[in-house]
Amino acid sequence: MEEVQRTVLLASPRSFCAGVERAIQIVEAALAQSRGAPVHVRKQIVHNTHVVRELAARGAVFVDDLDEVPDGATVVFSAHGVSPAVRDEAARRGLYVIDATCPLVAKVHSEARRFAGRGDTVVLIGHAGHEEVEGTMGVAPERSVLVQDVTEAAVLELDDPEHVTYLTQTTLSVDETSAIVDVLTQRFPHLKPPPSDDICYATTNRQEALREIARDAGLVLVVGSANSSNSRRLVEVARSMGTPAQLIDGVEDIDPAWLDGVATVGLTAGASSSPALVDDVIAHLSKLGPVTVIERTTAVESIRFALPPQVRPHL
Repeated sequence: MEEVQRTVLLASPRSFCAGVERAIQIVEAALAQSRGAPVHVRKQIVHNTHVVRELAARGAVFVDDLDEVPDGATVVFSAHGVSPAVRDEAARRGLYVIDATCPLVAKVHSEARRFAGRGDTVVLIGHAGHEEVEGTMGVAPERSVLVQDVTEAAVLELDDPEHVTYLTQTTLSVDETSAIVDVLTQRFPHLKPPPSDDICYATTNRQEALREIARDAGLVLVVGSANSSNSRRLVEVARSMGTPAQLIDGVEDIDPAWLDGVATVGLTAGASSSPALVDDVIAHLSKLGPVTVIERTTAVESIRFALPPQVRPHL
């Protein structure tokens, strides 16, 4: 490939959010405490293949279901949360549970429990099959219904349309969710919102930062794994602005053809992707020609979440 001088517009905020950092720290602390005993993790601790691979190399055992965990063993629940049924099974099996559920996901669970308890139908806006959605739907399955898009919102029927509240998955597109809520509100005038936004600060911030770079880029690269909801939403946001965008797990996924004729590359990473992967992309682009990196910051994140008592450092 011919050497080309490029500008990289680097979005900020990007990469790990507080919930992801906390979840990774929990597994690392559990491994340090295990004294050789296996530490099992239900599902991927966060949706990133590199994070999971690194923790597995350090001894974490990732499983899809609790029946793969021996009775009495240690199990970490992922950042995406679990349903009460999973918690009950863990208790019945005598498992030593360390909960890495993101506090912002736990907030949505608490809302689902409260609103269902007062007799509302809980309309959850989210993506079927996602672990977070499965966990939230499991809080009050008999009173919950899932809506994935405006088409489903437009045909939704409820037995008691006067008592209905909506909640959302924490990693959705802000614009797409707003459109779904608009349709639901038109159909159900008594629809009540959550007390505060369920789409988490990190998802919102990364989408805003992405918009800031996508408008001036010829191509946007989003570092994130294919099963990462917030990373996929970043790609969608860029494309909705008319900017070509690609989701990459790492530099090995970059197709040289994408860069043909592109002088300005926008670069960001989903909330479950390591900052080191972004550095790798910049280094890779630098091998193809001179690179000028310009960081555009739209928000400064200072949120930190405390670790659960089982793995909290004793000072």
